[in-house]
Amino acid sequence: MTLSGKTMFISGASRGIGLAIAKKVAADGANIALLAKTAEPHPKLDGTVYTAAKEIEEAGGQALPIVGDVRDPDSVAAAVAQTVEQFGAIDLCVNNASAINLGSIEEVPMKRFDLMNGIQIRGTYAVSQACIPHMKGRENPHILTLSPPIRMESEWLKPTAYMMAKYGMTLCALGIAEELRDVGIASNTLWPRTLVATAAVQNLLGGDEAMAKARRPEVYSDAAYAIFNKPAREYTGQSLLCEDVLLDSGVTDQSVYNCAPNADLGVDLWVDTPNPPGYTGP
Repeated sequence: MTLSGKTMFISGASRGIGLAIAKKVAADGANIALLAKTAEPHPKLDGTVYTAAKEIEEAGGQALPIVGDVRDPDSVAAAVAQTVEQFGAIDLCVNNASAINLGSIEEVPMKRFDLMNGIQIRGTYAVSQACIPHMKGRENPHILTLSPPIRMESEWLKPTAYMMAKYGMTLCALGIAEELRDVGIASNTLWPRTLVATAAVQNLLGGDEAMAKARRPEVYSDAAYAIFNKPAREYTGQSLLCEDVLLDSGVTDQSVYNCAPNADLGVDLWVDTPNPPGYTGP
């Protein structure tokens, strides 16, 4: 299957994983509407919504860059309306926007708590809610939310604020799956088994040392692409892991995604091992 001619609405795709997913879909000739806050260059973060749009078009897609805030329902509604006006409908909705702070309840002030829960939970709800009316009746529509499986073992119930925000995204996505099962719109979550080479890992989790233990963002984008090509009426309501999706899709050598050869991969939060059960590759 190809995603040529389909329209994807994605939040927070100025860089990193979101941009990788957008470029992967764009390579099929898809339309990409990207909603992000970064209109001007940031000293610690590469890219803006406009530089991302340029990369998307160079990859083969049509891009619609929109500056906005996923926490503001009016901003989201206007962005979705602009997307539908330009491209006609929405086939794929990706909830990528996220903020991270790994501090404990004693360390994270309410302002940061509100930021994370606002972007992650409120943003996922607002973006999904705005996109859904324009996805009904489309061929194979998918909502994909970038959040982890919900693990209730004690070791995974911290850090409190970030855990609440990411689990909230997952609960939202799984609820949507059940509410939309009868209309054939899929809703799944996707999470990596390992660290992924992003600005957050570089700036917050250990710099170059952490990046050497990471996989490239393409591990996420290739898995997302595989999901978008699954039958929406059947493939829904799942908390998926990138590497498992890729293995199921026939990718038997996942070392191609490693940032460094023979890397001692860093395992991500809410995951036990860097490779899926049954993986025998390097």
